[in-house]
Order: sequence, then structure tokens, then C-alpha cells
Amino acid sequence: MTPLAGPSTLDEEVTVTATDLTDGEKFDRLVSRLSEQSVLKHYDAYADIPWDDAAFTIDHDDPRWELSNEDALGATDWYREQPAKLRSRIGLYRYSTAMKLGLQFENVLKRGLLEYTFNLPNGDPRFRYAYHELIEEAHHGLMFQEFVNRSGFDPPGLARLDRFGANRIVKLGRRFPELFFVFVLGGEDPIDHLQRETLRADRELHPLFEMIMRHHVTEEARHLSFARHYLKLQVPRLPRSRRIVMAMATPLILGTMAQLMMQAPRSLVTKFDVPPDVVRAAYRANPSHQQATRDAVRKVRRLAREIGIVNPLSKRLWKAFGIWDDD
Repeated sequence: MTPLAGPSTLDEEVTVTATDLTDGEKFDRLVSRLSEQSVLKHYDAYADIPWDDAAFTIDHDDPRWELSNEDALGATDWYREQPAKLRSRIGLYRYSTAMKLGLQFENVLKRGLLEYTFNLPNGDPRFRYAYHELIEEAHHGLMFQEFVNRSGFDPPGLARLDRFGANRIVKLGRRFPELFFVFVLGGEDPIDHLQRETLRADRELHPLFEMIMRHHVTEEARHLSFARHYLKLQVPRLPRSRRIVMAMATPLILGTMAQLMMQAPRSLVTKFDVPPDVVRAAYRANPSHQQATRDAVRKVRRLAREIGIVNPLSKRLWKAFGIWDDD
């Protein structure tokens, strides 16, 4: 069995300021470094997770699946008043739904990355790195789907309209890669933030759930680093018209993705008959949840400022989606 790393060993991103990426050579060295890290530290969805170990069995009634008080729904009186076994089932369904959404998002990411690499020239270090990321994301999808299969639930994942939009984003990998990598950050940053907060919290987690999260955040640190530094290098070079498009599109993407990641899905509300007033109290009328949502996109918001794609008009969109903060 692969040992679980302690909270202090969570991998962090490699970060470089935009002014340190003044030429492509420095960026290429960073990308090569990330590729080397992918060789030195990576995980296999089946070789490194003991799925059939008795300790990793998923039991619907296991109290470790209960939502914590840090979760907006888990903190409601309605949830806390439910029988213990029902609280566990709601929590497990919440996590299995998050895994389903995660694997669908990473499906879009992988297809977009393939589009991005299609025309890269021979010898470009981004090709190798992108394929390392594709392999790692494929293992994430395998982990997430295996968890869903073993959960005993059948979460639907993305709604039909969201699936249609996802297919359009794939093409951005070749046509507008800068905007595509904003989508990457919009999907990965909020869930990375949530998983790190969960792993650092002082609570007992189911070992399977904990191991999946640890594997995920370790490799996502590289993926986030690449996307962030690619944008730091490329966005300042874009023509003004494309920078304006990015300024307006970024809060739309982040606002939509953050809501998907941070709120309980409609299927959970329906399946467990969560009253409308509870949903409202947990999310729309909950200052703590609203602040948590802003915190989840903090790094992308700071990046948007750093690379100059926040203007007075786009700032209004950030605020309309509830994801603006002065930091």
C-alpha cells in the first residue's frame, strides 16, 4: 500500500512572476523542469491505490463520509438534524458527484490539450510536458470513475447545456489557447483549493478518499503551474482585441466553474429532498459560502490582475458573479 503523505508534504506550485518570464527561453526551462518532475513523482490509478483492500471499502453508512461544518450544506441545521446514516449517504453522494464532474472536466481538458499540441513545432518542450499532463489526467479520470463506480451511486454529471459548452471549449486549445488555459484554471483551481483545505483540516477522512485527493493535488500543482505561467508569458503578447475578449470571458468562465464546484448539484437536492429554503440558506444567502467561493478563485483573480485582463467593465462581471475581492 502506498503510504499517505502528511499534510505538511502537500506539493505546491512552482511560481514565477510575470516579469521573470520576459523571454521564451526562461519559460522553456520551467516547462522542462515540470516534465522532469512528472517523471520523478507520478501515480498510477490502479498500481498505487489498493482498491480491494478491506480498509478502502466504501460503506454508505460510514460516518467519515459526513459533510463537515466547513461545507455550506453540511453546516445547515437541516443537515445536522438528519439521521447519522443519511448524513453519511448525502456526503458520499456529494463526493461521488464531484468526482463525476471532475472526470468530465478533465475529459475536456485532455481533448483541448491534444488540440493545443497538434501544431507545436518539433523540439518544443511544451509537447512533452503536455503529454505528461495528458497521462496524469487520464489516471485522474480512472481514479474518479472507479470511485464513482464503487460508491453505489449514479450521479449524472454535467447538464446537457454544460456538455454542449464543454465541446466548444475543446476547440479553443488550438484556436485560442490563452482562453483555453483560463478554462483549465477555472476548473482546476477551485477544486484544488477545496481539496487542500480538506486535507489540512483536523478531521478523519476515509483512506480511499484521502489517497485520491493526495494523488490529485500532487500532480495538479504542476498542471496549475504550467497554465499560470503560460498565461503570464503569452497574454501580454496578444493583440488588444484578444486581451479584451479575455477580460470579459474570464469572469464568465470562473463564475460558472466556481458555482459548479462549490455548490451541491441539483441531483443531490432532488434525490435527498433538500428543502428550497435550506438550499437558499446554504448558498445564495450565506456570506460564509460567498466568501469561500471568492477564496477558491483568489489565485486566478490575482493572475488576471497581474497579466492585465481586468478592466472597469470586466470588474463589474467579476462582481456580478460574486467572485470579486480586493485581496
